[in-house]
Amino acid sequence: MANRGRLFVISGPAGAGKSEIVKQVLKKHPDVKLSVSCTTRDPRPNEIDGVHYHFVTEEKFKQLVSEDAFYEWAHVHQNHYGTLKSTVREELEAGHDLILEIDVQGCVQAMAQDPLVKGIFICPPSRENLEKRLRGRGTETEESIRVRLGNVAKEVAQAYKYHNIIIHQDWAVEPNALEIAADEVYAVIAASRTELALQKGFLDELAESLEK
Repeated sequence: MANRGRLFVISGPAGAGKSEIVKQVLKKHPDVKLSVSCTTRDPRPNEIDGVHYHFVTEEKFKQLVSEDAFYEWAHVHQNHYGTLKSTVREELEAGHDLILEIDVQGCVQAMAQDPLVKGIFICPPSRENLEKRLRGRGTETEESIRVRLGNVAKEVAQAYKYHNIIIHQDWAVEPNALEIAADEVYAVIAASRTELALQKGFLDELAESLEK
C-alpha cells in the first residue's frame, strides 16, 4: 500500500518571506510539490498564470465557490484566494507531500477540517524587519503597506494554532537566513513521514501478513 501524501499549509504575515522559503524547499527537494491556488488579484511582475497562481475573475471565483470546488477559500487584502479540492486530492493520492502557501484564514480552515494537515507559520524577527521587507519589494503602495502591517497583530495571534513556527531571520544579521528557514521547513516535512498517522496503513498490512 503506497503511503498517502501529507498536506502542509504554510502562512505568515505579508513580507515574512513565505514565497522565497517555499521556492527554496521545492528547488532542493523535488519530492515535495506545490499546490497552485486561485486568486482574483492582479499578477505581480514576473508572475506566471498557472505557475504562481491561477489568476481568475471575480465572476469565475464566485462560480467555483457556488460549485463547492474549493478546499478552502478566503477574502484577504481586498482579494479572493482559494485552493481547488481536485488539486489537493490528486497530489495526496499520488503519494506526494503537498505545500499550500496560503493566508492565515485558509490555514486555520484547513487544519480544522483535517487532523492530518500540518500548519507551519513563517514569522518575521520583528515588526521593523517586516516593514523593511515590504518596502524592499518595490511593488507595494503606501496604502498596501499600511493595510498589511495593520493585519500583522491579528495574523500572529493565530500562530498559536499552528504546529510549527519558523522564524525567518533578518538577512543583515544572518546572511543564510533563507537557506536556514527552508531547511527547517523541510525538516518538519521529513520528520512527519514517520508519524503513526501516516504509517498506520503499512503497519496494518504488516500485522495482517504476520498472522497468516
